[in-house]
Order: sequence, then C-alpha cells, then structure tokens
Amino acid sequence: MERFKLLFVITAFATLALFPLAAGSYGIDLVTKIMIYAILALSLELLVGSTGLVCFGQAALFGIGAYATVLLSTGYETSSLLWLLPASMLIAAAYALFMGSLSLRTKGVYFIMVTLAFAQMAFYVIHDTPLGGGTDGIYLNAKPVLGSLLDLDRPMVLYGFTLVSLATTFGFLALLLRSRFGRALAGIRVNEQRMRATGFSTYPYKLAAFVISGGIAGLAGFLFAVKDGFVNPEMLGWHQSGAVLIMIIFGGLGHLRGALIGAFAFALLQELFMSEAVFGAFAKHWHLGLGLTIIASVALLPRGLVDIPGQVRERLTGRRNTTHNAAAVEEMP
Repeated sequence: MERFKLLFVITAFATLALFPLAAGSYGIDLVTKIMIYAILALSLELLVGSTGLVCFGQAALFGIGAYATVLLSTGYETSSLLWLLPASMLIAAAYALFMGSLSLRTKGVYFIMVTLAFAQMAFYVIHDTPLGGGTDGIYLNAKPVLGSLLDLDRPMVLYGFTLVSLATTFGFLALLLRSRFGRALAGIRVNEQRMRATGFSTYPYKLAAFVISGGIAGLAGFLFAVKDGFVNPEMLGWHQSGAVLIMIIFGGLGHLRGALIGAFAFALLQELFMSEAVFGAFAKHWHLGLGLTIIASVALLPRGLVDIPGQVRERLTGRRNTTHNAAAVEEMP
C-alpha cells in the first residue's frame, strides 16, 4: 500500500512536470490556477483532516497573503522574490496566530463560527477601507523577480515555480505528519481528552498547526496574486473557504493525496460544467451540475475519491476495509 501511495505521488508530479510539453497557453494557465488551489487545500487539510479543526476562515489567510503581495510591491518598479514571498507568508501566518490564539479556546460549532467571524472581519476591512481598494480591488504593480534567474511574469516560469511550491508544500507536510508533532496532531484529532490525560498540552500544538496552515495559505495567496496580477475582496469571502473545504472532503479527509485529488477534481468538474461546448445553455446553471455530482460522489464514496482503489479492492475480494480508521491515525502521503 505504501508503495502504491509513493508511486501515485511520483506519477502525479511527473505528469504535472511534463504537462506543458503537450498543452497550450490556456491549459498551462488553468493547471497553474489549480495547483495554487491545491496548495490552499493542503493548508486546510493540515487543520481539518490532520488535526480535526474545521476552520471556515481559510480564505481570509489566502486573501491576506495575496493582498500583502500587492501592497508590499506598490511603489516599486520591480520586487524581489527573496523578501516579498516570505513577507506575504509571514503576514498571513501572523493573522493566523491572532485568529488561532482566540478561536482555539472554543470547540465544535463555536470554533467554526469564530473562525468565520475572523474571516468576515478581514473581508470587511479590505472591502470597506481604502487599504484594499474597496470593491474594485487593486492591481499588482510589478511581478516578483529573482535577479535575471527567475521572472514570474513569464507563464512557463510561473508554472514551474508553482509546481515546485506545490511539491515542496506536499513534501514538508508529509514529513511534518510523520514527525512527533504530526503524531500529536493525529492524537488530538482522534481523542483530545486522552492526549491531555497522557500529559500533552494540546493548545500549543493546535496553535502551531494553525500558524503553519496560515503560512501555507499565504503562499497560495502570493501565487494567486502573481498569476492574476490583481486581487479583490471576493478572495476573502466565506464561499471561498467553503469551496476549499469541499475540495478536501471530495478528495478524502485525512490524506494529503486527497487534498490534491480533490482540488484537481473540483476545478476540472467546474470547468466541465461551465463549458457551453459540452452542456450548451445548461452551462449557465453549472452550480447545479457540480453540486449534484459532488453529492453523488460523497454518497457513493464516503471516504472520498482517494478511496477508489480501496473500494475496488473490497469489491474484488468481497471484504470490507476494516483498517481504515486505524490507518487514518497515521497519515501518510
């Protein structure tokens, strides 16, 4: 099973690396966008799937990273990647620290509502003040460069940089979840009271996970701002948090691979149902088609798309996978 997981990850990233050789400009732009959302999905997976914290404010961290990228580069003819990227991630992580330090004192539905409240607070600060340009948003003054080595204004360079960022994020989280810290997060997800009884102070672990998640969401926001060259308050809207939550549920909670699969499946299905060439006039109602597909998928695959091989194996052998819950405690890539 571990060999299959490793093979899947290697195949997926190799396919993404070779994709530009056979794709046009539209395909490269689309996959770049999906990879950015996959990074955002991985950031939320760390909270929801690995720690058991259902956060509804991830879009705020994503948007703050994007706005930080634009605002910090204002007034410069060129901006260096060396300081702009870390600064955007740190600002998003700082807001995550502020949000998490207060919201983690609540539990369950109250935690969800408090994170949503923090997200809406950030949304209205951007939407209703001159800081974020109001409803019109603001344009990126100059896309970041790294001397003459890296110019993110070029689509192929941005594609490669986004792919490296996605692979680095995936590898970092895979190592993190295999560490003692990751085991502690898995224990918190399964039974926080028992973790406390064994001597773990769970609050610092959850807060650290929240801050790391915020930094990764800030990375996704940075890439999104660089790709589009424009940001607007809708990036921080609650519907954006809901969409990312659907991605990781769709792909399969408790698996980093599930976040990748969910992000790609969700975005590609959205493109499919929006296509007038395929659905004609019904494309105007693409939300309906996408929603029905996700509902059917969750009903047929309650453990997500990542469990399709397991479902096939169960049907072939006639045995139900009884080790799923135990295996979920030790998240592997």
